[in-house]
Amino acid sequence: MSDPITAERPFAAINADDLRTRSRGDFVYDSLRDAIWEGRIGRGERVREEEIARSLGVSRTPVREALQRLYAMREILEGSAARFAAQHATRPEIDILYRLQRDLAEAADDALMLVKLNRRFHQAIYDAAHNQYLTQTLDTLHDSMALLHSTTFRAPNRRRESDEEHRRIVAAIERHDADEAEAIAREHIRQAQRTRFEALIGAA
Repeated sequence: MSDPITAERPFAAINADDLRTRSRGDFVYDSLRDAIWEGRIGRGERVREEEIARSLGVSRTPVREALQRLYAMREILEGSAARFAAQHATRPEIDILYRLQRDLAEAADDALMLVKLNRRFHQAIYDAAHNQYLTQTLDTLHDSMALLHSTTFRAPNRRRESDEEHRRIVAAIERHDADEAEAIAREHIRQAQRTRFEALIGAA
């Protein structure tokens, strides 16, 4: 019998008992989470909402529910990274954050370049947190979730809002205000989530 997990079908095969005993949202969340952590969604792949739904034999509604839960996980982790950075960042690391924040704010309107600069900025926060376990978890989640949706920078006003949120995060880290850094970082992820799902609903 062939393995049901292939490059074309990176999620676990549907188990009828799973669908009877759990909500479809839970089923999709577990399948998507496992595919991320086990590396079945590889670098360079682009996995879209409709493809996930088709692969798992469900509608797009439980897929959206599962993605919202993954974003909630990222919100907690990003907030923790900003908190640790506020507690442990060195002066050179803060200077790097300011430089990356300015580079991102002043960059041309090129989606691919903006995504790369944005990743470097967030990676610098992870480095400044000085917590390798948190960094490893965020790296895995960030890489995988980047494959599931397009960038939010194309949304009207989102780039300007994101730049301001980045500036406030760095300012809080510089002040070593852990509570404020965490709060702003979490709100930054919530705003990105809202933008992504508003775009998905509009495209449906």
